[in-house]
Parts: sequence; C-alpha cells; structure tokens
Amino acid sequence: MSKLQMKVALLAGLGALALLPGAKADPYNQKTVFTFGGAVEVPGQVLPAGTYVFKLLDSPSNRHIVQIFNQEENQVLGTFLAIPDYRLQPAEKTIITFHERPAGSPEAVKAWFYPGRNHGHEFVYPKQEAVALAKANNTPVPAMPEELAVNTTKPAVTMTSPEVAALEEAPLVAEEPSGEEVEIAAAFPDSPQAAEPHAAAVLPEELPSTGSPLPLIGVLGALSMGTAAALRFSAAKAK
Repeated sequence: MSKLQMKVALLAGLGALALLPGAKADPYNQKTVFTFGGAVEVPGQVLPAGTYVFKLLDSPSNRHIVQIFNQEENQVLGTFLAIPDYRLQPAEKTIITFHERPAGSPEAVKAWFYPGRNHGHEFVYPKQEAVALAKANNTPVPAMPEELAVNTTKPAVTMTSPEVAALEEAPLVAEEPSGEEVEIAAAFPDSPQAAEPHAAAVLPEELPSTGSPLPLIGVLGALSMGTAAALRFSAAKAK
C-alpha cells in the first residue's frame, strides 16, 4: 500500500471495513459503528475482526479522547488519547485511515474523521509502538509515555480519578522516522491543538488607530451642537 493510498483509505481496511447498514452517527459524541473484516491495531492492543462503536468521551479535558466499545456498547474496550487531524475538505462519509505495518501484521488505525467535519482524531500511540510506526511509514507519529499505556485499556468507568487525570494530562511528543523525539506542534504544524474547531476568536489587545482624528472630531462637534440646541429649547419652554 502506498503512502497516498494509506492516507486516503476510505472505509477500507484489510479489504473489508464498512459502516453497518443503516448505522447512524451521532453529532454530539460522533458515535460511529464500524465493522472490521480483519484484525486491526489500536494503541496498546489489537482488535479482532468484528463490529465496534467509536465515540468521543464526554470529558472536561480539551483533548480529543476516543472510546471504543463492543457492538452492544456494554463494554469499553479502550480509552485513547488523540490529537486533532485536519482535512481541507470535509467528507460526506466517515473516513478512517491506517498506518502501514509489516506484512502479516494488523494495520494500525491512524485517524478517524466524522462526516462533514474538517477536524478528525489522530490516535496517540505508546512510545514503542509510535517509534515502530514512524519508521515503517516514514512519517511522524504522536506518542505518549510508555508507563501510561496501560491506562488506555482500562474502561473509563473503572479508572480512578488520578488515572483519568494522568491519561488526559499525559505529556505528548512526536516520534520522527529518524528516531528523534520532537514537540507535537513541530511535527504536526497543520493540526496544532490550538486549532480546535470550536476555538474562540481572540480580539487584539489594542485596536488599530484610524488614519486621521478628523472623523472623530466631526462626530464630537455634531454631538455638541445637538446638546446646545436641546438646552436652548428647554430654556425657551421654561419661560
């Protein structure tokens, strides 16, 4: 599979990935149902062929946090950190992309885009997995500390508050194909975490000055004349 094919893989993994017929995505948590025809890798584990539900975790954190459930949605199989990924043109259908893997190995989920959205979710892998994926694909891969990888496989309902906080606040880096470790913003300039789709606009601290004070003087003059006329009218009426 070429790098271009990997990046534009639309609902195609191991030749058999599809949305369940009639499955509806939920805009609030971006719930999406996938059926994988073969095993796929996600951070810290491999999912066997089957049907899974992807959702965003309702978290106060400003990070993208993805949860994967079994088909019945009664079991959380993993809670994963992600960074924003970006597409110039939103797609009408769900898109899921994959990292290339050595022959005979399950393909690794790279990113997931909800229909109609420019911003998607690129999965953050434990350091060792990220290093291997970066070298195999010749592209940077977001990584988290290896010691926190165990938290990704714990259901959120059973995770303690410190464990949830540690996962959400994990210091993230990017593993380069060269083996160098760099900051996320340096490796992913097109999708910094500051570029969230709902980021509030920030007004400049100081508004630009006008080219001339004459318009302001004219307005003040008109206001002064109006005030004077009102005062004369009031005085005449009082008499």
